[in-house]
Amino acid sequence: MILSLFSLKKKTAVVTGALGHLGKKICLTLSELGANIILIDKKKTKENQIFISNLKSKYKNQKIQVFYADFLKENQKKKLFLNLKKNKDISILINNAAFVPNKGTRGYIEPFSKQSVKMWENAFDVNLKSVFQITQCIENILKKNAPSSIINISSIYGTYAPDLTIYKGTKMHNPASYAATKAGMINFTKWLSKVLSPKVRVNCISPGGIFRNQPKKFVKAYTKKTALNRMAKEDDFVGIIALLSSDASSYITGQNIIVDGGWGA
Repeated sequence: MILSLFSLKKKTAVVTGALGHLGKKICLTLSELGANIILIDKKKTKENQIFISNLKSKYKNQKIQVFYADFLKENQKKKLFLNLKKNKDISILINNAAFVPNKGTRGYIEPFSKQSVKMWENAFDVNLKSVFQITQCIENILKKNAPSSIINISSIYGTYAPDLTIYKGTKMHNPASYAATKAGMINFTKWLSKVLSPKVRVNCISPGGIFRNQPKKFVKAYTKKTALNRMAKEDDFVGIIALLSSDASSYITGQNIIVDGGWGA
């Protein structure tokens, strides 16, 4: 019975930001549970093509589709939405895409006085507006395939104010738009859970800091704040993704689940 609760066989999941670090882990998790996957990302790179090829090779009996769209470009989003509406069996949506500016872009990862309105707007367009749009796009499909599940990926910075001391001595900063959009996503999750109920469950996951080769000084300072004495890794989110995607969480909706190793305890 337990194994059947987690099974996603014959279900189709849409994953945005599917080819990022966490996105790939999400896709692998859903695939292992038997789901068909629709991957959405903006970058068609050689590395990403290899990942997609390996995924298709490993899960030959499952349907795997890939759509590329830059969420800052309305024409690309419109084309994406038309393609999504053709998929009538979607029952899982994971909104994982997040705004990451091009290397060298100014006005985002800088002190507050140098953060620009343009970067603020871009962050809202990708982190929050796109979630609204894609959810609205496939709302009826999700309801038709009930019970369905939406998982929004937020951040601990959507709940907690940052501890700026952990950034001292590094070139890292904490963008205001990141915190604002992630907080908005948490409340949008709660709102959606009421509006789309009872056919669609809507929950949020707020990850703590994930190790991505940050400066040693930052890693040491961050680690000291966690009860588990380490930063997160992608594997730490496999369980919660499996839970919220499947019938194992059939009575959980409107929740923000913080996965931070005790950072905010």
